Amino acid sequence: MTQYHKMQNLFLRQSYLDSWEDYNRSINKENFIRWDYVILTASNEAQAEIYRQQIQYRLDHHLIPEKVHYAVLPDPDGKRVGSGGATFHAMKYVAEQEGTADPFSGKRIMIIHSGGDSKRVPQYSACGKLFSPVPRELPNGEASTLFDEFLIGMSGVAGRIKEGMLVLSGDVLLLFNPLQIDSQFHGAAAISIKEPVETGKDHGVFLSDGSGFVAKFLHKQTEDRLRELGAVNSQGKVDLDTGAILMDCDLVRSLYSLISTEGKPDPVKYERFVNERSRVSFYGDFLFPLAKDSTFDQYLKEAAEGTICPELLACRKEIWDAIHSYPMKLIHLSPAQFIHFGTTRELLQLLTESIDAYEFLDWKRLVSTNWSVEGSYAIHNSFVQKDAFLGDGCYVEDCRIGNDAGVGTHAVAAGITLENGMVPDNTVFHGLKLQNDGTGSEKYVVRVYGVNDNPKGMREKNPEFLGTRLQDFMDKNGLTAADLWKDEEEYLWFADLYPVCDTQEEAVEQAMLLCRMAAGEAGGDEVAQWKARTRSSLYSSFNAADVSAELIRQKDLESRILVEKFLEAICSGMSWRDAARVFGTSGLNEPQYRMLMEEAETRPFSDRIRIYYDVSRLMKERRLHFDGMGYDSLEAKCFETIQEEISGDVRSRLKANDDSRLCKETVDVALPVRVNLAGGWTDTPPYCNEQGGAVLNAAISLRGELPIRVSAKKLDVPEIRLESVDVGASGSFTSLAEIQDCHNPYDPFALHKAALIACGVVPMEGEGDLKEILARLGGGLYLSTRVVGIPKGSGLGTSSILAGACAKAIFEILGRNVDDSVLYDVVLCIEQIMSTGGGWQDQVGGLTPGIKCIQSKPGIHQELRVRTLNIPKETINELSERFVLIYTGQRRLARNLLRDVVGNYIGGRPESIDALYQMKRMVPRMCFELEEGDIDSFATLLDEHWELSKQLDRGSTNTCIEQIFQSCEDLLAARFICGAGGGGFLQAVLKKGVTKDELQERLVGVFEDSGVEVWEYQFC
Repeated sequence: MTQYHKMQNLFLRQSYLDSWEDYNRSINKENFIRWDYVILTASNEAQAEIYRQQIQYRLDHHLIPEKVHYAVLPDPDGKRVGSGGATFHAMKYVAEQEGTADPFSGKRIMIIHSGGDSKRVPQYSACGKLFSPVPRELPNGEASTLFDEFLIGMSGVAGRIKEGMLVLSGDVLLLFNPLQIDSQFHGAAAISIKEPVETGKDHGVFLSDGSGFVAKFLHKQTEDRLRELGAVNSQGKVDLDTGAILMDCDLVRSLYSLISTEGKPDPVKYERFVNERSRVSFYGDFLFPLAKDSTFDQYLKEAAEGTICPELLACRKEIWDAIHSYPMKLIHLSPAQFIHFGTTRELLQLLTESIDAYEFLDWKRLVSTNWSVEGSYAIHNSFVQKDAFLGDGCYVEDCRIGNDAGVGTHAVAAGITLENGMVPDNTVFHGLKLQNDGTGSEKYVVRVYGVNDNPKGMREKNPEFLGTRLQDFMDKNGLTAADLWKDEEEYLWFADLYPVCDTQEEAVEQAMLLCRMAAGEAGGDEVAQWKARTRSSLYSSFNAADVSAELIRQKDLESRILVEKFLEAICSGMSWRDAARVFGTSGLNEPQYRMLMEEAETRPFSDRIRIYYDVSRLMKERRLHFDGMGYDSLEAKCFETIQEEISGDVRSRLKANDDSRLCKETVDVALPVRVNLAGGWTDTPPYCNEQGGAVLNAAISLRGELPIRVSAKKLDVPEIRLESVDVGASGSFTSLAEIQDCHNPYDPFALHKAALIACGVVPMEGEGDLKEILARLGGGLYLSTRVVGIPKGSGLGTSSILAGACAKAIFEILGRNVDDSVLYDVVLCIEQIMSTGGGWQDQVGGLTPGIKCIQSKPGIHQELRVRTLNIPKETINELSERFVLIYTGQRRLARNLLRDVVGNYIGGRPESIDALYQMKRMVPRMCFELEEGDIDSFATLLDEHWELSKQLDRGSTNTCIEQIFQSCEDLLAARFICGAGGGGFLQAVLKKGVTKDELQERLVGVFEDSGVEVWEYQFC
């Protein structure tokens, strides 16, 4: 690329960014100058309807300016009236809307002529070339179309004119800077750019008069003729007609006078200019008279959009008289570019071969697709399975391509679902759903033609068709003209080639049959069956297309692709907030939500919980409700799924206790509490299930006592008595349902009930008779819990250890000798049954004595490896002297905190994931330092762990905790928290030489009788 082209691209990129800013202002700024009218022309009502739906979608999602009057006007009565007739029709519409004698005064009107049949790119016939895709995503996350590019690029033009009309051709994309438009003109102004003469000969060319006005309008002249007339400059370039014409209000009024009387539309006059016979052309019949050197005689001979007939000649006479006196200024734009979406071959070349030239506009080959492997092919709004085949230079649009399917070299697949088979090389497969034929059954057609085929080709000229010639195709298959054409002209456009089918799958098979017929490979029976079918042509299928269904299909595909990209992102560990960017500024919608819920049902556990949680975050952020469900319900579903998965695994491995009997009269269990030294939170589902966990903790007594107490007794009466001494609650139960009701965390007996279920005394669900169960056990059962001398919310693992003590007491009174690993599992099950969702470190800390390292590998079933550290006696003594417990005087409930921390991990919060990763790896380092006898190094690591805890959860500390640590900072070598933090106990390591009495004196001096104090403990 030359330096000139680099500079040109840089200018155009900045111009586009400027236009994007104008576009956003037009949407969001009250006083920004906008178009008053944006009018699209359409070929028929069906095409107009899909245009309206496209516009309404953009309005509903605030993607286009809402204060603009948008209108879509099909040719009247479905008859082709020409681009000039369509312009008159638009003028009539504006006049009727305004209802004034001078309806165009002060109005800025943009008309986009987009009502062509798109014969050279048939895949855009039904939905219109105007809404064909442009290969890039807009900054708002939406996939762009020609229409979007028009609105963006022209958003700054409205402010350059006081009033008037801008007319554009709907198949041409202009890249320029609106600041270059000189709005000081009278009559018309033609927007032109310099293009090579090779391009100009296929389009209109303006010949300048040397003073800034158009002398001649040259339409599709040969290269020699253009040179002969002096239209080619020394660089071999011409002033190209871009299809963009500005007209001032005087010229508009003069044109409008041809179809109006006294400022109001005149039906008689209107009918003369807007009809199928005249087919007045905007570019031929309106522009030619404006050129300075045009003559009336030349004008009458100019090529027509339809045919030259008396009606057209009469129109030309009136048009000439009305507007020939107006000049047409020539506005040169440079740097600027002209991109024509003309033929299928041009489109394919643009998207696969030339696209790199537009990298400066962020054009790319892969847009709105789940496919991520770069290649020479291009994909737009398509879901392509990973094992599908894509040939070099192919293009896939609005498709689903299965693992056993493919698209050949330089082939095009559009609007189809292809589960198997191959679109042949250099071939187009385009699927359409047809309008209901009154039978209520769905009908489909797949139009197939060659990339190089010209649907305008006549049979007598034997045009190309599917790699052969049309007549050769007919000869190979014994076809006559009567087989392909009824009363139509014998153009390829009108040939009845495409069988109407009940399913798209069948229509694809018929398209493949046509390819075999073209190659002379179809059997006689196949051809006979094909001839017997009801068939459509490119023309009739386009007119019968159910374009609304096509739009729905496109949006469904777009949603599925966005959902797949979102799923891929969150399941790879990306945070929900970053992953949500795939949905753009519009955010998650209800169809996408339903797709995600359907996906969740089929996905493995880890994916499923992320879908539920991350979608709940999106709903919370945008205050969304779908299917009557709010974010809180979906968040709850995430944690219910975790609980069900974990408790289901544990219950599946617990032995049934149908043969159990009450073997003892009384059992008393006393257990220590625990302090966590490293790795807390890595033991919590689902982190430990996905990554494995590692924890360092120690069992301790407090103030000379084992504080966790559980008593179990055999009763002579057939009932279950439960008591929670701490809250002064007791109760008797004779109903199984009462015991099974154990999910309320505020129930004082929730833990007791969950323990009875987890230990197999009563079933978790189902009907039954509690008295029969107790009779089989040999009596009633009394279960009492008590925590001695520890405030609630202490952070010492009391609830889980209490659950462990309950399980231990129940198994013991039943005479079951279970090892600690079973008790660990049962406690985990109890936690899940109660919906508290804790991990496994607390029960191990209290059930197993000593300072220990606890580890697990990934997996739903957590097999714990517990190793008691081999710490030198002198190190234990030093640690006992320097390790301190400080009570904060505060308590904290851990249930919501657990959801926050676990939710942040599931939701992919980077800080949380990093903190958990570092915490897990801190455990073996701290074990090493203890076993090596280095308390100072251990303290340094403990202090680092404190910083990780705050990174994991900002709520682990607060003003009171920070004040406690700051008040004695000079005495401490390390600080940490017990449990989740935010209250309860703190733990610290004293500097060498500092005593616990000194620390106590400092705390009492600062906090007096507030309860902040050092507590006595012993490792046990």
